[in-house]
Amino acid sequence: MKISHITFMMLLTWSSLAGGATVRTGLDRVAAHESLFKGRRVGIIANHTAHDSQGRYIVEVFKALGDVQVVALFSPEHGLYGVEEAGDHVDSQTDPASGLPVFSLYGQTRKPTPEMLRDIDVLVFDIQDIGARFYTYISTMALAMEAAAECDVRFVVLDRPNPIGGDWVEGPVLEKAFTSFVGIYPIPVRHGMTVGELAQMFNSQGWLAQGVRAELAVVPVQNWPRDRWYDQTGLRFRKPSPNMPDVQTAAVYPGLCLLEGTNVSEGRGTPMPFRQFGAPWLDGRKLAARLNELNLRGLRFIATSFTPTSSKHKGSVCHGVRIAITDRNGMEPFWAGVLIVNEICHMAPESFEWRAAHFDRLCGTATIREAIVARKSLTPLKDQWNAQCSAFEQIRRKHLLYPPQD
Repeated sequence: MKISHITFMMLLTWSSLAGGATVRTGLDRVAAHESLFKGRRVGIIANHTAHDSQGRYIVEVFKALGDVQVVALFSPEHGLYGVEEAGDHVDSQTDPASGLPVFSLYGQTRKPTPEMLRDIDVLVFDIQDIGARFYTYISTMALAMEAAAECDVRFVVLDRPNPIGGDWVEGPVLEKAFTSFVGIYPIPVRHGMTVGELAQMFNSQGWLAQGVRAELAVVPVQNWPRDRWYDQTGLRFRKPSPNMPDVQTAAVYPGLCLLEGTNVSEGRGTPMPFRQFGAPWLDGRKLAARLNELNLRGLRFIATSFTPTSSKHKGSVCHGVRIAITDRNGMEPFWAGVLIVNEICHMAPESFEWRAAHFDRLCGTATIREAIVARKSLTPLKDQWNAQCSAFEQIRRKHLLYPPQD
C-alpha cells in the first residue's frame, strides 16, 4: 500500500490567540481543504456533534463543496443521534434526513468491513471526544483507521478541541493485558490530546493492528490554545452522549467513571450524572465529611440524595455526595475517583461490591483495585502514574498540532 505524507495543514496564526480569535473546528475549515475530497466518494463517521459553527450538519457541509459524493455514514456507540444508552447494541439503518445508509460501528461489528468500504475513497472522522481514554469514540476511530489502511482508503480527521483542555495528563498508562474497547492503546486515562493528535500518534507509533499505517490527513482546529476549556471557545457544546450534558461533567468524568466498576450509582438516570453518586446503603453525610477531610485540590463534596430513573438502583433513593468544582485547572479527577472508590469500599465493606473486570479495564491495570482491597497506601501508585505520564509526554510531544503556550 502506498503511504502518503501525513497532512498537518497547520496554517495557524498563533499571534491571534492572545486576542481571543474565534475558534474554528476542522469541519469549519473543510472548504479550504477540499482538494482532499474533490472528485471522491466519501464515507463519514459521525454523530449529532458533527455540526459546524453555523449549525450545519456535516452532510450539508460536504454536499455544498461540489464534486464530492457522500455515499455512507457510520455511527459509533450511542448511535448517529447520540441517544442510545451506554453499551446498548446499535443497528445499522437508513438516515431519514439524508437517505444515506448508516453502518453501525457498535452493533454486529466495531470495525468497518471491506464490504462497507468498497465504494469509498475517503473515510472522514468527525465526532466530539471528551478527553478520557475509556470514552469509546477514540477506539472507534482507531479501528476505522485500521480498516481504511487495509482497504487503501484515505482517512481524514476533522479535528475538534479537547473539551477538558490539552495541557493536563493524568492516570496510569494502559497495560497491554487490559486492552479492550474502553482502552485500546497505551495512553493515560486523561491524555490531553485532540482526536487529530491521537490519530497521528496511533498511526506514527505503529499501534494499528499488524503495524499498518493509514493514509492520514488532519484538518486542524484554528485558534485553539491548549489550555482553553470547551466553554471558553465560543463553540456550542452538543452533549456527545446521553450522560455527558456539559463541560463540568466532562471535567470529573476521568475519575468518576470508575464507579461504573462498582455497585455504586454514578448518577446515571439523574440530571447530574458523574457529578453525584451514591447508593441506598450509603451514609451521604459521613461520606462527604470523609472526602472533604482529604482536602482534594479543586473539589468539595456535599451530601445529597437522589433517585435514578435508569441504570443502577433505578427507582430507589440513593444517599451519597454531589461534587462542587472549585478549581478545575488544579483538580486531579482520576486521583479523586480512585480515592472516592477507596473511601466507599472501606466505609461500607458489607455492602460495597466490585465489578472487578470492568473496573480494571477502566483503570488499565489491576493494581489499583488490589491496593484498595489490601488497604495499602495509594500514593506509591500515584507516583508510578506520574512517572508513566512523564514518559508518555515525551511521545505525545511529537504529535501535538497545537503547541503549548508559554
